[in-house]
Amino acid sequence: MAQKPIIPIFYAADGNYLPYLAVSLNSLQENASKDYHYEIYVLHADVSEEAQHGLDEYVSENFSIRFLNIAEKLEEVKDALSLRDYYTGATYYRIFIASMFPQFDKALYLDSDIIVLGDISELYNTELGNNLVGAVPDGAVGAVPEFRLYTKEALGIDADKYFNAGVLVMNLKQFREEDFYGGFCALLKAYKFTVAQDQDYLNVLCKDKVAYLGEEWNRMPIGGDGDTPKLIHYNLTMKPWHYEGTLFEEHFWKFARRSQFYERIRGELLHYDQAKKDRDAECEKGLIALAVAEAQREDSYAKRIK
Repeated sequence: MAQKPIIPIFYAADGNYLPYLAVSLNSLQENASKDYHYEIYVLHADVSEEAQHGLDEYVSENFSIRFLNIAEKLEEVKDALSLRDYYTGATYYRIFIASMFPQFDKALYLDSDIIVLGDISELYNTELGNNLVGAVPDGAVGAVPEFRLYTKEALGIDADKYFNAGVLVMNLKQFREEDFYGGFCALLKAYKFTVAQDQDYLNVLCKDKVAYLGEEWNRMPIGGDGDTPKLIHYNLTMKPWHYEGTLFEEHFWKFARRSQFYERIRGELLHYDQAKKDRDAECEKGLIALAVAEAQREDSYAKRIK
């Protein structure tokens, strides 16, 4: 029997996010074409072996799962990383994929707070040409005037072309040919982006080298509800395990109920009290204020490169 083509898919997670990763894997597995073998790589720095085995049930004839500790790799740049609010070092893990996996010319990167309703092989088979990534313009940024101002004035990128880095088709071969990692390290030392952090670095370094995808491949719970997305991304504070009434929450709970983590996830919703919600609101206000301040800086990245 001929060996099935391999689709490498990367997630980044810490121990606290494994329940949501499990839900994401459940949805991906149910809707993926059986014509491929899916190699799932979970990049982490702190997930115990016992916790890793909690996802063994998602291993099948078509799916393999490997956990890779990249704490040592993170040490190379950790002193220069900028972290704020709900961000962790895991947000930067996708930066290392091309250099760490020379056997792959192409891969998918997915955040753990997503549900896949379409066939993920369709996303993987996106034609990239010489572009570095295939990605979707960030719906959360496009919906907020202050963020639109930020991308234009601070990064030099129109908001409609600023992509969300939570769902990426990555041209790893092109990443290596252009020494993307070297460029990232150099920019990290030269300038600190503090609003969306690694997503800002990716947008700046990939500018004019992006194959833009339809919103259905990275639909966030913002705006109307008449569409039928292929991938839902519960971005920022828009988590159905924190807030009832979140748009598209029914899709998350469909797959969460099938997970061994269901009771734990349900408990997270029930115990997400007003103090935590107030903290979310303050984080959102602070992020918007930071975006405005960064847009007004005379020494912003965009102004430096003019």
